[in-house]
Parts: sequence; structure tokens; C-alpha cells
Amino acid sequence: MTDGRQRKNIQIGLFVEVIQKPHQRSGELTQGIVAKLLTKSPNHPHGIKVLLESGIVGRVKNILE
Repeated sequence: MTDGRQRKNIQIGLFVEVIQKPHQRSGELTQGIVAKLLTKSPNHPHGIKVLLESGIVGRVKNILE
């Protein structure tokens, strides 16, 4: 499985699982397609923050494709 903490692994159009801020305690993941990368640094310990096509913002936990 590809690491969602490295910005270089994430591209627009990838199908990913993200965790939203309100779901960090429960660990509930949301699936979607990356529309925009919001984290500017090359890596982030909690996952790269992205905007999904559905309008949801979250940190990438898993890259599914």
C-alpha cells in the first residue's frame, strides 16, 4: 500500500481514503477522488491534506488505486 504521508505519492485523480477532522477520534474513513492537494510540504506525519471531488477535505490514509 502506498504511503499517504508523502506528497509525491498523491496525484489529482487518484482514488483514496481520507480521514476528516471530526472523524479523527472514531477513525472513520471516507473514500473519494483527489481534486486538489492542500498540503504544500513534501510530507506530513498525519497524511497529506487533500480536497476530494465531493468537496470533503481530509488527510490521506490509504491510496486505493
